[in-house]
Amino acid sequence: MQVIRELYGMKQIRIIVSGGGTGGHIYPAVAVVEALERRLGREQVSVLFVGAEGKMEMTKVPSLGYRIEGLPIVGLQRRLTLRNLQVPGKILRSLNRSRRILKEFRPDVVAGFGGYASLPLLWQAQRMHLPTVVWEGNSFAGMANRLLSRRICAACVSYEGMERFFPADRIVKTGNPVRGVFGRLPRKSPEALSYFGFDGSRPVLLVTGGSLGARVVNRSVQQGLSRLISRGEIDLIWQTGSYYYEEMRAFLSRLGDAPNVWCAPFIERMDYAYSAADLAVSRAGASAVTELSLSGVPALFIPSSNVTDDHQTKNASALVSGGAAVMLSDAEAEMKMLPVAESLLFDGERLERMSRQIRLFSQPDAADRMAGILLRAAERKEQ
Repeated sequence: MQVIRELYGMKQIRIIVSGGGTGGHIYPAVAVVEALERRLGREQVSVLFVGAEGKMEMTKVPSLGYRIEGLPIVGLQRRLTLRNLQVPGKILRSLNRSRRILKEFRPDVVAGFGGYASLPLLWQAQRMHLPTVVWEGNSFAGMANRLLSRRICAACVSYEGMERFFPADRIVKTGNPVRGVFGRLPRKSPEALSYFGFDGSRPVLLVTGGSLGARVVNRSVQQGLSRLISRGEIDLIWQTGSYYYEEMRAFLSRLGDAPNVWCAPFIERMDYAYSAADLAVSRAGASAVTELSLSGVPALFIPSSNVTDDHQTKNASALVSGGAAVMLSDAEAEMKMLPVAESLLFDGERLERMSRQIRLFSQPDAADRMAGILLRAAERKEQ
């Protein structure tokens, strides 16, 4: 750290961070920025986030105290729709706005965290000969990162075999950056259990489909929830996601009193949720896999079938092979999810073994490692 301080002296490091669409892109970016600020002091780091207009980063990032600019970029719809006719014009406008942002902000380095918002910004940065670094949290690289791969300074990855997507001499296995709260609390912390209104007398099942929610996961809970409530043998933490909360809350109210169910669209204290949980049912995005690994929570993964290149199945498969998780497909989930979860919850020996194994996939210093790579890339610009 002292070497870095001496290298930059009082010079302000200027960094643009781009990416978004979901929390899986936003929060790793914020974690790395926070790591840079810990290294250099917040006053020494000038950061600008760039996202997509109308996406969640445009509200989440400012709420964390950072400035963000939006691009009019939109993704191409897989089905035939008139909205796709707008895509070329929005790409051109996003490229022009990206060039303006880069010329006005004058970054020392530009970091891309995936999602289509990052592509026009990093593309223009590369054309302007600015150092670019990408983070790829999945085992199958996203399209934006694949298109940018030839001219990057470094690709920060979490899985082996990423030479398929990036030049081998520019791959650094950092792991997935997460903000520094996960893995600090002991399992079954009284503070965490109290947060959800549980007393620790029953096993706790955490069900989450991510910040936006997952219809298949929510419907799978609906399929068996009345039986779960009537038996009263399990406490449930249910994150429905913002899209589905009202529908799921109405369903829950029709079932009557459910003291062993905690339900919300979003869990502000996910560290508490992981501490309280004996088992998590989750999608298999990069951030979810990382948070579960750091927290030592066994997982029943329901990989999303709606993601490019089926990368969530590839993410989950690595943990299943290592004895750290179980996996069901979307098609299997509605009938099997809760019965499989219940059988695991009452197999303490297997859960303990899965907890040990999933911790082997954790890399708690990922944000600090990527911060160091960004600083070295910024140094290259100075030379």
